[in-house]
Amino acid sequence: MPAPKNSIRRSLLVISTIVLSTVLTAPVALAAPSPSSKPSAGSSATATADPSKSPSKKSKDSKESKESKGSKAAPPAKMSTVGGTRLGQAGTQVNLASGVPVLPKGLSARSWIVADAESGEVLAAHNAHWRLAPASTLKMLFADTLLPKWPSSTEHKVESSDLAGIGSGSSMVGIKEDETYTVHDLWLGVFLRSGNDAVRVLAAMNGGVESTVKEMNEHAEELQAFDTVVVSPDGYDAEGQVSSAYDLTLIARSGLQKKDFREYASTVRADFPGETKKNKKGKKVRDSFEIQNTNRLLSGDYDVPVYQGIAGVKNGNTTNAGATFTGVAEQDGRVLLVTVMNPEKKESNGVYKETAKLLDWGFKAAGKVDPVGELVPPGSAAQAGARPGAGASPGEAGGAGEDAPGAVGSKPVASAAAGGGAGGIGTALAVTGGVLALLAGGAFLVNRRWPLPDLVRRRPHP
Repeated sequence: MPAPKNSIRRSLLVISTIVLSTVLTAPVALAAPSPSSKPSAGSSATATADPSKSPSKKSKDSKESKESKGSKAAPPAKMSTVGGTRLGQAGTQVNLASGVPVLPKGLSARSWIVADAESGEVLAAHNAHWRLAPASTLKMLFADTLLPKWPSSTEHKVESSDLAGIGSGSSMVGIKEDETYTVHDLWLGVFLRSGNDAVRVLAAMNGGVESTVKEMNEHAEELQAFDTVVVSPDGYDAEGQVSSAYDLTLIARSGLQKKDFREYASTVRADFPGETKKNKKGKKVRDSFEIQNTNRLLSGDYDVPVYQGIAGVKNGNTTNAGATFTGVAEQDGRVLLVTVMNPEKKESNGVYKETAKLLDWGFKAAGKVDPVGELVPPGSAAQAGARPGAGASPGEAGGAGEDAPGAVGSKPVASAAAGGGAGGIGTALAVTGGVLALLAGGAFLVNRRWPLPDLVRRRPHP
């Protein structure tokens, strides 16, 4: 971007940040937002919606979810403009100019986005705010909401009620009733095998599905993921459950600020506890079995090689959603996030192939292309900046801890050797850093650096 434009943009951002900080510190802003206060389609990132003037959220999202099922579905005429007006426009948004590589051919996804994970700049997008069924990519929001609640060593004995309500045909990791699992085991089941059984057990530990869904919707509000409506915590198809490529990218960016999220997301394979049985001598024994990450850019497949620098994040596939995927990768010191939703070409591993194409383009275009929008910060970032570390756990936005830049013990996260539990092929992206840059005055500066000081011993080509 030319220097004059950049200076003007920065000045405007500083002014808007000060205004935003003032608004957020007013008493009325201390109240938690309700789902009915989400901006309607076409509203700006900082606009405050008037619930009395908003259409019924449930009926609107249900309609959009139904419309997204057909192969000839088109994006709505009006979409949210959170992150920039161009992101609310239908079709492909990119600033092609001399020296900027053309977008890859053969893209068929209904919606996609390419963004710089650190600066938040959106390099290109296609129907970024189209509300579509998210499938298991919604588990990123589930994890980002619940991960801070328990130490990984916490143990839980599974009851039959914990596994109630799991949808037919759900992906499962193989959790058994009356067996005891650690929280670490359960999160491996969520991230690697996309286990709806693991999600249900964690939700039960959190007070049940209903309260978990409520917390997820509240967290989506906080992240300004206003396209997202959670009905089922595991992403299983449900009436009115929607998200968008923009929102899923926001959610992934938030999750990656947590060390344990990065660890689970970048794990390729791990040992998972099996069922307790009696051996030939009548002694009770409990063996383990290996599980492998279903993210094919991380684990590879017959027609998809491991992507260089890949470190997660989450894939999904359901009848309504089709294939969906959000991935993060680092090359040459630059970290990109790509989300792809529902490729209409139904080829094997198509969602990963289109993601790889967009990542390739993004790494070539970064630094050359003017952004078309930005990933907005969490709504409470200004308040968190006023009291550094207040209310945030280590690794979360606004929090101190080992993930904070310059903190003692800060180090890259890498997959351990295979066979040692959370094992992996080579080493995974170590997305360290964990706190968002804050202005000296305490307000979050939109579109500033997302610190990742210790970037990666990259995963080599297979």
